[in-house]
Amino acid sequence: MNTPKTPMPPQQPGKPGQDQMLWLFVLGLVALTFLLTQQPTTPGATVTAPYSEVKTLIRNGDVREVTLEERAIVATLQDQRADGASRVRAITPAQPDPALVPLLENMNITVTAEAPRAPSTLIWFLPWILIIAFYFWLSRRMMGGIGGGMGGGLGGMGDFLSGRASKPTKLTSKVTFADVAGQDEAKREVSELVEFLRDPDRFQRVGATVPHGVLLMGPPGTGKTLLARALAGEAGVPFFSTSGSEFVEMFVGVGAGRVRKMFEAARKQAPAIIFIDELDSIGRTRGTGLGGGHDEREQTLNQILAELDGFSAREAVVVLAATNRPDVLDPALLRPGRFDRHVTLSLPDKDARRAILNVHIKGLPLHRDVDLDQVAAGTPGFSGADLKNLLNEAAITAARRRGGDITPADLDEARDKVMMGTVRTLAIQPDERHRLAVHEAGHTAAAFYAPGGDPIYKVTIIPRGRSLGSTHMLPAHDRHTLSEAYLRAQLVTLLAGRAAEKLLLGSVSSGADDDIRRATALARSMVARWGMDAEIGPVDLRESEDHPFLGQQIAQPRSFSDETATRVDQAVMALLHDAETKAVALIEEHRDEISCLVARLEAEETLDLTAIRACLDPDTTILPISRNRT
Repeated sequence: MNTPKTPMPPQQPGKPGQDQMLWLFVLGLVALTFLLTQQPTTPGATVTAPYSEVKTLIRNGDVREVTLEERAIVATLQDQRADGASRVRAITPAQPDPALVPLLENMNITVTAEAPRAPSTLIWFLPWILIIAFYFWLSRRMMGGIGGGMGGGLGGMGDFLSGRASKPTKLTSKVTFADVAGQDEAKREVSELVEFLRDPDRFQRVGATVPHGVLLMGPPGTGKTLLARALAGEAGVPFFSTSGSEFVEMFVGVGAGRVRKMFEAARKQAPAIIFIDELDSIGRTRGTGLGGGHDEREQTLNQILAELDGFSAREAVVVLAATNRPDVLDPALLRPGRFDRHVTLSLPDKDARRAILNVHIKGLPLHRDVDLDQVAAGTPGFSGADLKNLLNEAAITAARRRGGDITPADLDEARDKVMMGTVRTLAIQPDERHRLAVHEAGHTAAAFYAPGGDPIYKVTIIPRGRSLGSTHMLPAHDRHTLSEAYLRAQLVTLLAGRAAEKLLLGSVSSGADDDIRRATALARSMVARWGMDAEIGPVDLRESEDHPFLGQQIAQPRSFSDETATRVDQAVMALLHDAETKAVALIEEHRDEISCLVARLEAEETLDLTAIRACLDPDTTILPISRNRT
């Protein structure tokens, strides 16, 4: 059966076909120049021989005629050689041979001298021709082809000025709201934009103006880009996707030009969606850069503001932008008429994490014993990207052990790897290993006995990442506010490891470094931020400001006196000393149970809740110690 051939698209200027023709022309020019510069040879069979051999032939009378060239001599023989050659050619020495001419006269040989050939004129122009040819080739590549204008040709200056965002992004698969799990509130806020993009006239008939600018805010990995793609997939409109960093180039004015090109292309294909990722890279507050008002980022930001103001009520173009730093954005971006609708995508709670896992487990061979509810409960603070990475690490672990499905042990190992890092192989001395077991047993006992804290999950002395051991606690439910009782229980748990070393070993070590740091930061927040000290009261005395999503500390100038700072330090130390006193009392009260836990932890290295309860709960029979076989 004959299949109709698909007609080939016409070759555009600046494409590889014309580039090949240009290079073939240059190579042909070089070859022609080489041929023109070669010295012509006398017709007939000619062989090359040493100069001394030619002189010997002349002395023996075997030469009938000689032709002298500029740096060569061609001798015509009396008779043909055995190889059929009738001429012998040799290169003459650099210094003229004074004996050659007398020898030729004595032998009565006919001598013909050729005048030196003048170099071809093409040789003088060849470098310039090559330079000009290269210049035109480079110009055509940058300009997008002859006659293509500033916007013609792929990879040309037109594309450089307009940027990748001036062309709609082709989504390889249709993404819908069903693919965005765990962000129901955010989906509800942007769902009305779908109706506007599908039928903008319906809104215009009643005088409704749908916001043209929507700012998606949230921690990394919560699905801001995915939500933007899902909005385009639901509406079925062109999707112009770019990143804020793509507008910033070394050439001044390129960013503003790219913004104009992108908005112009979106208006031509309206209804359409423009998505700008990492808006904070170009939308920071103006007047803070070294370049002042002429800074490239500020020019790009000014152009974005102008384009947002240039939308008419009838233009069905929605601009979405994503950032995890809304605190640094210029206020002009956030005023009504620009990015006036703010959609926050928060870290998912337990139910949302369960829904996200349902999306990502499609196609994964899960063992029947896998409980996704337990996985969701054991991953507080995980974003959607973290959960996807968790399942991928579990699949890699299953493949490494050549298993046919993903087991709960694989998921547990992947969780530990994501949270703490990979297992390290360290040669730990027995006394240091015993101290590590005592330290982690102290944390575990405090988490088990102290009221108001999170339930214990497991404890391990296997080194992972930067830690030599760790105690895992899982919250019974997601916490949105932290009570004072809960925070004081956390302080006791953090300092219980050091207290166990002090009571059971008689000394402390540097292993409590991270515990002390975290306990100090928590106690300072209780005093200086949350007003949990009766003497100081509800006063904001923090010296740094939290990142809105990442929890990082940003230094701020201190706005209170040295005397107040001293009182804060005293209150923080009082909290820490009180927590340490409670930890020491708890360890002393349960010394026997903790000693049992230390022995079992040294033997098995990792204990789950059942094994922990067997040591710490006096109503439970202690299970026999078994060596770790992993």
